[in-house]
Amino acid sequence: MIEQAMPVEAIAVTGLVKRFGSQTVLDAIDLHVPQGQVIGLLGLNGSGKSTLIKCLLGLLRTDAGSALVLGTPAWDLADREKSRIGYVPQRETVDWDFPVSVSDVVLMGTYGRLGWFRRPGRRERDLAGESLARVGLADVAGRQIGKLSGGQQQRVFLARALAQQADVYVLDEPMAGVDARSQELIFGVLSELRDAGRLVVVVHHDLRTAAQWFDRVALIDMRLVAAGPTATVLTPENLERTYAGRLDVLDELGRAVAGRGRTT
Repeated sequence: MIEQAMPVEAIAVTGLVKRFGSQTVLDAIDLHVPQGQVIGLLGLNGSGKSTLIKCLLGLLRTDAGSALVLGTPAWDLADREKSRIGYVPQRETVDWDFPVSVSDVVLMGTYGRLGWFRRPGRRERDLAGESLARVGLADVAGRQIGKLSGGQQQRVFLARALAQQADVYVLDEPMAGVDARSQELIFGVLSELRDAGRLVVVVHHDLRTAAQWFDRVALIDMRLVAAGPTATVLTPENLERTYAGRLDVLDELGRAVAGRGRTT
């Protein structure tokens, strides 16, 4: 009998430790996630969520342990391999006054697959246009990025990630300061990516929408408190351990989890 090879996990984090000077920010993190999921990273501000995704993106080197993305150590990802990871940063890290149009921002998502000596052509421009249409912003393609609302700006950066045609998508607080319409649209696109077999990792803060939209969640407070299917992880006990009693939404959350139509 021939054994079939197990699929490579999209993310495989083992014993990850990250320090800044003498301060340990992440300690002994173990997190293994396959493709075809939308996973939320939840925890208080300063709990290490954004640091974890920077390690996954290869922006930070770990002090111990390993972080594999698509089977390769994140720190060692070559430029071509990095194009397989689409990244949507926090809004406050972006210079919104930079004189660039919406369409040009989205077109940047195609650069990683072009290499150093090729310029975007018709195919790349068509892909950028399709990505903008997918997030409902085809009509603002020529506008300067800073002229858009917060929700629209976040959708533009999601379109840029879509134009990469990546295998893994990482979003850092994509719902912060976003209107209800944009939030619904963004989560809808993320669900489509999941259904197409992609992995989507989202740093998130709203527990009620987490119960509604995420297949899996990971609760982080410097260490990994719990990780797994949303309905089994978002329990009062795990939330108390993560948030140290600083919760006022446990009842609403419980109802949301109980009424959630699909778990994975």
